[in-house]
Amino acid sequence: MQQSSSAMHDQIAALAQKAGFSKAGIAPIPPPGEEASELRHFEPWIERGYAGEMEYLKRRDEANRLLRSSLRVAVPWARSVIVCAANYNAEAPNSIAPAPAESGWIARYAWTGYGGQPSDYHDVLLRRLKKLEQSLQQALGPFQARCYVDTGPLVERVYAKYAGIGWIGKNTCILDQELGSWLLLGVILTGLELPSAMPIRVAEDRCGSCTRCIDACPTGALVAPYQMDASLCISYLTIEKRGPIAEPLRAHMGRQVFGCDICQDVCPWNRRAPVSEDAELAVRSELVNPALAWLAELDTESFRRLFRHSPVQRTKLSGLLRNVAIAMGNSGLASYVPKLEEWAASPEPVLAEAAQWALARCRQ
Repeated sequence: MQQSSSAMHDQIAALAQKAGFSKAGIAPIPPPGEEASELRHFEPWIERGYAGEMEYLKRRDEANRLLRSSLRVAVPWARSVIVCAANYNAEAPNSIAPAPAESGWIARYAWTGYGGQPSDYHDVLLRRLKKLEQSLQQALGPFQARCYVDTGPLVERVYAKYAGIGWIGKNTCILDQELGSWLLLGVILTGLELPSAMPIRVAEDRCGSCTRCIDACPTGALVAPYQMDASLCISYLTIEKRGPIAEPLRAHMGRQVFGCDICQDVCPWNRRAPVSEDAELAVRSELVNPALAWLAELDTESFRRLFRHSPVQRTKLSGLLRNVAIAMGNSGLASYVPKLEEWAASPEPVLAEAAQWALARCRQ
């Protein structure tokens, strides 16, 4: 690794682009006790209950240290992180655009497909990361490495900031001045020891006085600039939350049935974000503004067929139908009453309870 820091950044960026990424950079991993301020705030964030039921965020080591609060605690051999970003912006309506009252909303990142078939960005990015790792091993010589897409013991956006991918916006998403926030992140943990004099490329925060994301969040999950109570976030509620969703939150979930894009849709930096030309992250048009009645008819086999190799698998059929029932209730449409009556008698208690709540709204 006898090269200038600038040359190393440029080499990583060039090889990452060949592997299919839009942007890449490298950041050092400081020793425990010297972490970035964003990671030092992670422990009190957990203590406030903002992680909800996401137990994987709360994992600790034998010394009772939060794994995600220090990457060197979780992975002692790691010395640097290569962060890669892929643009997934699509030439399609956003969630706040006018849409039929009968439609639901699936988060933009879950629309992806390739050749008419569903594709999970986790699989797409992981293949690219491994290709990039192989190229770097050839260019720099052997080094210890491990690739992750949403599965590593780290807070990706923090390292993305210090790798120069972008700044952390007030909605807690990574933002790039040119690409906006429609970015999927993947990381390679490495044993590469970076020169102490190597400059850290941190993008300037350009959110300014804007609070559109905070003002637009229906459930008040953005409790302060740059701080999210994930337990209130619609993405958490529709994907990670198991069991019934707290009744006061349901009316604020609107038509969202998997994830939420509202805080990104209102962001001024996304107005001119370029549309992705990534064939492996192409849009499956049937998932844009999908009809709630269509989703309501899914059974185990059709759910598996429609969402095989898709992020939507994570919510499971039971979770998706719960979300559809709530969206039907928020629509207030009487045409959904027969289906909701059917679900209200379901042996699945969570679906039955959500349907009963929705029925009361559709019968008003």
